[in-house]
Amino acid sequence: MIIPNRYSSLYALLSLLVATTLRATPESHIVTVNGIEMHYETSGKGEPLVLLHGGTQTTRMYDPFVEEFSAHYRLIMLDLRGHGGSTNPDNQWTMRQFAQDVFALLDHLKIERFKGIGASAGGMTLLHMATQQPERVEAMIVIGVGTYLPEECRNILRTTDADSLSEDAWDSLREQHRHGDAQIRALYEWVASLAESYNDMTFTPPFLSTIKARTLVVHGDRDYCFPASMAWDVYSAIPESYLWVVPDGAHVPIRGPHTAPFARTALDFLSGSWEQE
Repeated sequence: MIIPNRYSSLYALLSLLVATTLRATPESHIVTVNGIEMHYETSGKGEPLVLLHGGTQTTRMYDPFVEEFSAHYRLIMLDLRGHGGSTNPDNQWTMRQFAQDVFALLDHLKIERFKGIGASAGGMTLLHMATQQPERVEAMIVIGVGTYLPEECRNILRTTDADSLSEDAWDSLREQHRHGDAQIRALYEWVASLAESYNDMTFTPPFLSTIKARTLVVHGDRDYCFPASMAWDVYSAIPESYLWVVPDGAHVPIRGPHTAPFARTALDFLSGSWEQE
């Protein structure tokens, strides 16, 4: 169809509006599980794909992937307890508890088996889920995880302080976390406390060997917390696993120039098309 020049700008605007309307818009929900109000969003249809964000992050972490992923899966994107729109009245801050909360949400949604993607704290939460109830996790991608917290990482965590954040950082956090500055301070206090935690983020090879899910371990070779050798340890211990070390990749190498390659690789892996020889 040929559009006269004087109408081309209007046509382009209308096309943009239609395209925007047709994009997958996540639906927001609040449900009470394990004594907390959990905020989660859903988008798309098909097999369930659970997306778990990193510490101090929210569901917004996966915004660049929603449209593409929801074309293939029913996305379930949640705010871990104490993050975003989710509450944490008992001040429980362990990834074991995060895992139990996610299972409670899945039970509420009557989802037995699922695929998952988790980054950093979300990835450690997925490891807990895959060891707590191995039969329920069909496939998962864990990003920026390790077998334990090395001392170099603990030293960085000890310096975590909300008061050292810039005003721009505070503004960004206030947009994502719905329960005020006290919630943000609690998040950063939790992150700092991880420096003295010695059991919640420890996964021995025998423990990881109980995982039945097909697993892709994604790791940046510039990860400030976990050395790439730990990604190899996780990969080596999980029976049906694959390893992708991202060159020039940070702790969670799925942003910026890594966004498109991660989306392609994640969908390819989750489809089940990869076969081990």
